[in-house]
Amino acid sequence: MSENAQIDDDLFDQIHEAMLVRVKDKFPNVRIQAVLAMARLQDPQDGDCPTVNAYLLLLENDSNPEVRRAVLSCIAPSAKTLPKILGRTRDVKENVRKLAYQVLAEKVHIRALSIAQRVQLLQQGLNDRSGAVKEVVQKKLLQAWLRLLEGNVLDLLHRLDVENCPEVAMAALNATFALSPLNELAQNCSNIDNRKLIPLDNLSCENSLYWRALCEYVKSKGDEGEEVLEQILPEAAIYAEYLYGYLKSIPVMTEEQKADFAQVENVMTKEFISQQLILLVGCLDTAEEGGRKRVLAVLQEMLVLPNTPASLVSLLIEKLVTVLRDDDKRIQMVAEIISEVREPIVSVTDPIDENVSRKRQIKLAEVKVKLIETKQMLEDCIAVQDFGQASELKDKITEFESLKNQLMKEAEEPEMKEVRMEKNDPDTLLKCLTMCSELLKQMSTDKGIGPTMNGIMESLILPGIANAHPSVRNMAVECLGLCTLQNKELAKRHLVLLLQIAQLDDAKIRISALKAVLDQLLLNGMETLTSNTSQSPLSDSYTEKGDSNQQQEGKEAKEPAEEENTVNNILSLLSGFLDSEIPELRTEAAEGLAKLMFCGRLVSSKLLSRLVLLWYNPVTEDDTHLRHCLGVFFPLFAYASRSNQECFEESFLPTMHTLFNAPGSSPLAEVDVANVAELFMDLTRPSGLINQSKKTDDYKELTVHDSLAIRICNEILNDPAAPDVRIYARCLSTLELATGESVCNKDLLVLLDEVCTEVKDKVCLRALEKLISQLKGESKDNGTKDVNTTINQGPAENGEENVENDDDQLKSTKKRTKRGQKSASTATRTTRSRTTRRKTVEVSDESDGEIIEAVPETVTRSTRRAKAAAMEKTKMNLTDLISREADQSS
Repeated sequence: MSENAQIDDDLFDQIHEAMLVRVKDKFPNVRIQAVLAMARLQDPQDGDCPTVNAYLLLLENDSNPEVRRAVLSCIAPSAKTLPKILGRTRDVKENVRKLAYQVLAEKVHIRALSIAQRVQLLQQGLNDRSGAVKEVVQKKLLQAWLRLLEGNVLDLLHRLDVENCPEVAMAALNATFALSPLNELAQNCSNIDNRKLIPLDNLSCENSLYWRALCEYVKSKGDEGEEVLEQILPEAAIYAEYLYGYLKSIPVMTEEQKADFAQVENVMTKEFISQQLILLVGCLDTAEEGGRKRVLAVLQEMLVLPNTPASLVSLLIEKLVTVLRDDDKRIQMVAEIISEVREPIVSVTDPIDENVSRKRQIKLAEVKVKLIETKQMLEDCIAVQDFGQASELKDKITEFESLKNQLMKEAEEPEMKEVRMEKNDPDTLLKCLTMCSELLKQMSTDKGIGPTMNGIMESLILPGIANAHPSVRNMAVECLGLCTLQNKELAKRHLVLLLQIAQLDDAKIRISALKAVLDQLLLNGMETLTSNTSQSPLSDSYTEKGDSNQQQEGKEAKEPAEEENTVNNILSLLSGFLDSEIPELRTEAAEGLAKLMFCGRLVSSKLLSRLVLLWYNPVTEDDTHLRHCLGVFFPLFAYASRSNQECFEESFLPTMHTLFNAPGSSPLAEVDVANVAELFMDLTRPSGLINQSKKTDDYKELTVHDSLAIRICNEILNDPAAPDVRIYARCLSTLELATGESVCNKDLLVLLDEVCTEVKDKVCLRALEKLISQLKGESKDNGTKDVNTTINQGPAENGEENVENDDDQLKSTKKRTKRGQKSASTATRTTRSRTTRRKTVEVSDESDGEIIEAVPETVTRSTRRAKAAAMEKTKMNLTDLISREADQSS
């Protein structure tokens, strides 16, 4: 029908009522057609329009992505529907997000969005994991906004919050630059004058950020952009003078001016512009000696000036050490700057000694007497007309007059003397510590702590830790942590101090101290925790099967008991941060421990269990950084090696016991245990291993799933009537087990038969019988086939799939946390009164037929001899330690 077509009111009502019913149909295709049919029946101006309400309901709750896409294509943007459309830019499906951005580009004016909404759209769209979504934001949304603003990029930046979100503005500019050739970008840069500079009076937040973004983008193009960069950026010496002139124009506010919001805003704007101009130093060509020296002189002078804003200090020192290439020169120059800032030259009054003052007065009296006598003699010579003698006397009188005036002036004005005076105010200390921190960040870890840095540490860093001002203490802790990375002995000396700070100080300072400790462990290994540097790492003394290693360590170490207690206490402290009430501290501890495990510094199934529980814990639901960090860590760690999967295998049953026995008041009672079990089954898949080899001797040995199946069967036999047996039975059905006449299968079939005789639950029996029939059926059907053929073919295909679909494994594992809440699962758990508190899983009848069958293939077990030998000295197993913690707490 045409746009101006008309229909009868009765027919309209009948169609409308019928479509409102069909949008709730159980078939997605029917719902899609109903959505399309109602597109012309909606009234965006009516706040209670049934069609709009139906659209919004589908947009938020429909499980089919094609239905959501159909609604997005039909719904009319309005004040009511716009927030829901914006919400679809965060949809789980790529196609839905892509269409949402297209709708916003085509139907929504930029003025209809708030600044926060614009920034959020660009931030999410330009950082989306899907390349197709990024392309839509770059080529459609940004270009649509520019068309509405008549192509004025500075006007677009003005409509974004460039001062608070410069990263988003930079990403948007880079996306825009990528669509234009370099020569055209240089021609469009109309803000610069003949000197290739923006006049100081015309500088603003937008054009300074645009200038910096354009220069950095052109410089990133390498040789291709050198010629263009010369057209938009002057020589280093000219730019240094330009930068110096603007930085000196930043006013120093008094206490009264700080109360005036307009003046504060003006100074903040100038500081932002200054930051962009300082960052532009990185684009300058400092190969020429004269220009480099002038840039260094300007940066050094601005750092010494007392009125330089604190927000510019880190950028200035960063660019200073970047221009200097040699570490020794960096240390020397920064040490000189710190000395000038900390101990400036000031003029002070020299106290006058009483004896000196008395002598001066006596000398002045003598001069006055001689002056009187000389004047009298002059009068006598004039009287006798002895003009030659009179001329000599007149010269003496002049000398006595000047001497008298000099003595009188010295008596009136005190003597001034220039001396160096040490400043210990918080602003000065923070400025010096910031410069020291930036220097240490740029230094090579092989440089070590020389005499100059050691002097700075003794006179500035260590006293700063005891300072009363929190910001000074925090920066001093950061500097101390950076210093300990340069020297192992220094790290051991100050480790206890950092651990004490991590427990007792303010939250921000505790986090900085914890970061410093974790960085030491990552860089130097567990030997940082021992007093003897020549001793090998302590992994042998903490493995569960290391009795012989413990005996060997007892012979080699002088004081093994004391070292063991020290290590236990420190690691108990680090693992205890996982239960901290401070989210940032808890997140930092979890991330650091995950890094230690991923790098092979720690090996602990109990610690891994705690990280999994922390990931699923509803308390951390709002901690997106923690969830994202652990969500990336688990699959990468599990699929890296067979030994890592064995660590997950060891942690499976303790994790399940913790969840089953969680009291009703615990947040863990809300976790979907079936989803947690599914995660463990997925992470221990033998087919998920990366770089698995068929040529090793242990290829035909048990896989992780084979040994895990035996563990689960034994767990079921411990209490066959337990309500959690259903979850274990489902886990067995999802394992990748080998098929054929193998010793493993025979043992597993014996266990499964015994389990079937003990278990009475029909759902569990059905799943177990399917698994048994699968294992037996494969062996009968393939009785004449060579079992090795199956063993050799399966992993090859899986290996290819793993290489191609590694990203998919990551994505699928990350999604599990969204399905991990009890409310999102069809299975519910109820508490029953037993000696040990467990949860009963109520599964509907429809789920009986949904038992996933095991994949009939076997996979390799990669050799671990070389890896075990390489990691022997750097691994530590926390199993004994955390078991000890659990016993003490219970």
